[in-house]
Amino acid sequence: MRFNDLVSGAILIAVALIVIVLTLNFPAFPGQNYGPAVFPRLLAGLLMLCGLVMGIRGFAAWRAGEPLAEVPSWARDPANIVSALLVLAAALAYIFVLDAVGFVPLTLVVLLVLFLWFKVRVPVAVVTALVAAFGINWFFASLMRVPLPRGLMDWIL
Repeated sequence: MRFNDLVSGAILIAVALIVIVLTLNFPAFPGQNYGPAVFPRLLAGLLMLCGLVMGIRGFAAWRAGEPLAEVPSWARDPANIVSALLVLAAALAYIFVLDAVGFVPLTLVVLLVLFLWFKVRVPVAVVTALVAAFGINWFFASLMRVPLPRGLMDWIL
């Protein structure tokens, strides 16, 4: 869906108001005029300003005849819908099964599926997925000292 800026601006303003409400109970620092709520509220204020500007532009476009929501041309092609759903499924896989499966095996599978769906040649897809999965794991585990979930690798190795 493509939304008019009037809708997007209203959403930004609503999110900003939620942030402000959620920071009302943040404690103040003793002896200072600011505390941990200042930065989120500052960002919320800027979001509200952006939402207002977008809303004004969107209202003008709506008055000129632009619909509030429409299906973009790319969304009419089923292959594009599958592509978007595959990327969403990859993100959900990292959220829900990363700990059980492990970073390296999940990354290999996700990258291979996406590469093959987007018509990358098989040898290039396999080599790139292997280098990326093991390279990212090495970077985080060895250099950054951030352990990534091992999952199945604990059983195999």
